[in-house]
Amino acid sequence: MVSTLPALPLASRQDGSYPRPQMMRTAWADLDGTWSFRHDDADAGLTAGFTTGLPEAQDITVPYPPESAASGIAEPGFHRVVWYARTITADDLAAAGRSEAAPLVLLHFGAVDYRALVWIDGRFVGEHEGGHTPFTFDVTALVAGGSEHVLVVRAEDDPHDLTQPRGKQDWHEDAHAIWYQRTTGIWQTVWLEAVPATSIAHVQWLPAGPTAVDLAVRLRGRAAPGTRVRVALRFDERHEDLAAIDVDAPAGATVLHVTVPVTRQRNGQAEDELTWSPERPRLVDATVALHDAGGRTVDAVSSYLGIRSVGVARGSFLLNGRPYDVRSVLNQGYWPDSHLAAPSRDALRREVELIKELGFTACRIHQKIEDPRFLFWADRLGLLVWGETPGAYEFSATAVQRLTREWMEAVDRDASHPSIVTWVPFNESWGIQHVADDPAQQAYSRALTDLTRALDPTRPVISNDGWEQQNSDIITVHDYEGDGEALARTYADEQARDRLLTGMGPAGRRILVADAPDRGQPVMLTEFGGITFQPADRRDDGWGYTAADDAQDWIARITALYDGIRASSFLTGSCYTQLTDTMQETNGLLTADREPKAPIEQIRQAVRGH
Repeated sequence: MVSTLPALPLASRQDGSYPRPQMMRTAWADLDGTWSFRHDDADAGLTAGFTTGLPEAQDITVPYPPESAASGIAEPGFHRVVWYARTITADDLAAAGRSEAAPLVLLHFGAVDYRALVWIDGRFVGEHEGGHTPFTFDVTALVAGGSEHVLVVRAEDDPHDLTQPRGKQDWHEDAHAIWYQRTTGIWQTVWLEAVPATSIAHVQWLPAGPTAVDLAVRLRGRAAPGTRVRVALRFDERHEDLAAIDVDAPAGATVLHVTVPVTRQRNGQAEDELTWSPERPRLVDATVALHDAGGRTVDAVSSYLGIRSVGVARGSFLLNGRPYDVRSVLNQGYWPDSHLAAPSRDALRREVELIKELGFTACRIHQKIEDPRFLFWADRLGLLVWGETPGAYEFSATAVQRLTREWMEAVDRDASHPSIVTWVPFNESWGIQHVADDPAQQAYSRALTDLTRALDPTRPVISNDGWEQQNSDIITVHDYEGDGEALARTYADEQARDRLLTGMGPAGRRILVADAPDRGQPVMLTEFGGITFQPADRRDDGWGYTAADDAQDWIARITALYDGIRASSFLTGSCYTQLTDTMQETNGLLTADREPKAPIEQIRQAVRGH
């Protein structure tokens, strides 16, 4: 075959800057940086002509939300509508790779909270609803002539609308209790890329047993007669070609499904040499190429995957078919100066490194769909991740539609990451506050859990993390008991397990509802701890569920709680609250600036027990 495209990089060895790490091309234009910005509290911009440019604008640094200091705006009050503008230059289009072979120009948004409308030179491009998921527009016709074009974005984020999936973003003007300042507008990377007229739009990898992987390839445009897809897998750590397969695409197809056999895995004695785990995070590089009837390469992308399986059986959580003790930490993914947006791309890598250095094997990204570049580092460095949706706070038809749509987009975006091992569509009955007794809310919880399984049958699904569960693959409990001996008694043995599941659980909540049977699922303590402690030079009015007097007392309390968990005969995992101090919550293992509150070796010993 004759290739017309440059050589692709190894996706597993990227530097963490590419905004879509599991589908890489060689050229792209980063549109982050200085934009024009203004609030529109009167919602007058549509009639005032803001779609062609912003009068009386301020500078803002994208992708930091305007509530944050990093943005340069630092205005945390209620502002339902905001506007952005930026010039797209000829240099931007050249960096995106626009050429005769790649004539289509795509405008990508990583995330805009909550509803976005987009114009170029005053012409409407499109809109997207959902504050945590990516979206793309074909803007080829709008940037066809001229050397500069004005890109305008209107973002609407109603702080009082509880049907919006908002997670930990506060609906009060000031942050209170366990909720934090809002993130409005653009908070992940905006970027351009150029692609052929028929091109690869999305790839998704899922395991297909121990000796194969399933690949879904979504096309932009329809396959012409004679189109073929070639998939090649390579384990670069050993310079070993693992698989190569050619598949004919039916004429007119928009999606292709390919099962790629990994013949090397047929030797069961060597199976562990290639599988992915936190201890050995081995990634397999992949190239997916689109060829025309003449054998010419029309499009190609670089990707990666991890060969691993997850599941549950006989009361255990299984990783690669074997019981695995999950040591997790709750991570809000929130930074003091940049809120939901990471302060830098390097910060995402450092977050994963810190979690591992503290002795954890997993993290629960809490009420946030995290930047894909964090998931890349979790894949690359070896960290299990609980994939969780931001909750809404109202049960209504609108809330159901909004959360379901955004959750489906999130699962579609992230299903290929080997680090994600569990899906969590609900937390603590948020948005389904009466699920214990309301048949409609029970139906919703069951349905979204089963829908998640339909979208991805390869991972366990937790129906409602913490309590009031029905068809959950893992039974999860939130318990902020501060006494280690009391915690040990609650989770001691099978009799304690039976009392927990048939009686009232912590916080007066039933663990199972709607006559859901105990099917012998694994049980995990997925929120505990929350002990507030601040070094003397940082003391303020923060809070936690319990409090320590000093560093020695704090480490002793954490150790006692973990000793209680380790003494249990049935707990198969835990999740400590939380990784960092976050605004008024000072119950982190690290300060908000990611500094450990005690020597990191002491924290790790408390977590691991050795």
